[in-house]
Amino acid sequence: MTSDDLVKKIADLALDKKAKQIAILNLKEITDYTDFFIIMTGESSLQIKAISDHIEDELAKQGIKPYSKEGYEYLRWVLLDFVDVVVHIFNPEAREFYGIERLYADAKMELVTEEEV
Repeated sequence: MTSDDLVKKIADLALDKKAKQIAILNLKEITDYTDFFIIMTGESSLQIKAISDHIEDELAKQGIKPYSKEGYEYLRWVLLDFVDVVVHIFNPEAREFYGIERLYADAKMELVTEEEV
């Protein structure tokens, strides 16, 4: 599966669990450590856990497992690193505080809505 396919699949899986404000940042031309960040918001720790678990479980069925996973014990910001695609699942306060979209303002950004998927 290419990184382009993987990021779209992750967006679909996030929508399954009603993730909000899903943004795909294309980093291919500005970094050498990953192709995409996909950033999303969960409205509660339970929703963040559900989104993270769903992404991880469904991709594992296809033999795709994260290289690393961080933040799962606190559920404010869960990071799933699939090497070419890095998933960031934030609660609203952490997303505003860290402002990843602002840090990578040079990246091409695509907002994902249910109508597009």
